[in-house]
Amino acid sequence: MEDTALTRVKIVLVEPAGALNVGAIARVMKNMGLRQLVLVNPQCDPLGEEGRKMAVHAADLLETAQVVATLPQALTGCQRAIATTARCRTLTTELEEPRTALPWLLIPSGVSALIFGPEDRGLSNTELNYAQRFVRIPSHADYPSLNLAQSVGICSYELSQAAQNTELVASPQIDVAPLDVLEQYYQQMEAVLLKMGYLYPHTASSRMQKLRRLFNRTHVSQEELAMLRGIFSQMEWALQYLPPSVSAKLDASN
Repeated sequence: MEDTALTRVKIVLVEPAGALNVGAIARVMKNMGLRQLVLVNPQCDPLGEEGRKMAVHAADLLETAQVVATLPQALTGCQRAIATTARCRTLTTELEEPRTALPWLLIPSGVSALIFGPEDRGLSNTELNYAQRFVRIPSHADYPSLNLAQSVGICSYELSQAAQNTELVASPQIDVAPLDVLEQYYQQMEAVLLKMGYLYPHTASSRMQKLRRLFNRTHVSQEELAMLRGIFSQMEWALQYLPPSVSAKLDASN
């Protein structure tokens, strides 16, 4: 298999429920030159008769699909991730159209991901936290809900068309920190901010959601991330040496 920016894009399906959908997705991926299918906690058997029937000559994509338990595991090693959603009112970040946003996933080296939610609910707010940009497929107001396989098909076509534009594929790349490394930073940040009393347990989730999206928009480099992690490590060390009265006040606030 030729290694290209297109073949390094992961199509990530979170908890897909229908084997027919997964099979149809494998087929349209192969039609458009995409090769990496990742299934997060699948609720069906994609290798069963239904999945293979819909995949037709793309059963090899089902056989080589990566199956993982969580979305962060699916994004291991990825530098960029876009999530698909129709939840315009739950996001402060702009929802973009596929043709505008998806070329951003085509990078000269490294891996990126396009994330799709379950058929019955789409991606939750927590799952959306792992993406840096968000795509909504425009549809008619009379019936806006798209089938999962149709959504993947539209996005796969747009990625395939964008990949033919060599100017987009060869655009300069910053040494962006992989998403799994960025996730470690978020976990460290939350733990330290809780200790110092900036975050409170009952509001930590919503506040961290805003902080995550702030950093996701900046595309932090690995060098910058190492510096930020060093700052929080030093803060955590310094918290050990606070006067007892201050430590007691922080404990009480949490």
